[in-house]
Amino acid sequence: MTAIIVAIVVIVVIGLIVVGLFNSLVRLNQQATEAWSDITVQLKRRYDLIPNLVNTVKGYASHEKTVFEDVTKARTSALGAQTVPEQAKAENQFQQTMKSLFAVAENYPDLKASENFQELQAELTDTEDKIQASRRFYNGVVRDFNTKRKTFPTNIFANIMGFKTDKEFFEVDETQVAEIQKPVDVKF
Repeated sequence: MTAIIVAIVVIVVIGLIVVGLFNSLVRLNQQATEAWSDITVQLKRRYDLIPNLVNTVKGYASHEKTVFEDVTKARTSALGAQTVPEQAKAENQFQQTMKSLFAVAENYPDLKASENFQELQAELTDTEDKIQASRRFYNGVVRDFNTKRKTFPTNIFANIMGFKTDKEFFEVDETQVAEIQKPVDVKF
């Protein structure tokens, strides 16, 4: 009789552990999904600002056609990205085209003095800060999920419970890390 009670207790304890592991993986998975959604909201906000910025710059620098086309292509590419790696690659390309747009703006003092341009620049700066914070949060949740999925005893049950793959980090292209870490000298 005591052997049956011990067996039932062991089964219940193992069941509770498995339920706890499953729930923690589901919670982290949902947090990662929510964090990715936060990133996409901020990216969309930035992409919505870009046409206004381009039109403002066009008014002052209409002969810089290739820069405007490059920014438009990069924006379209970024909006069409479906996966985390595609989005990261599109973001890297988009950042490069934005640098060229602001380089063009440097050549037009009247543009830099424009209130509309300054407001758009302030909104973009605020959005970039929010994107950076969202990326950090997302990557932190992904780190926690991947660690949880790979550590004992969760790793035993993770595949069985449907958590078969790691989530991907939203990483910056390694070739651009040195460039990004340089202080940016922006004059408006």
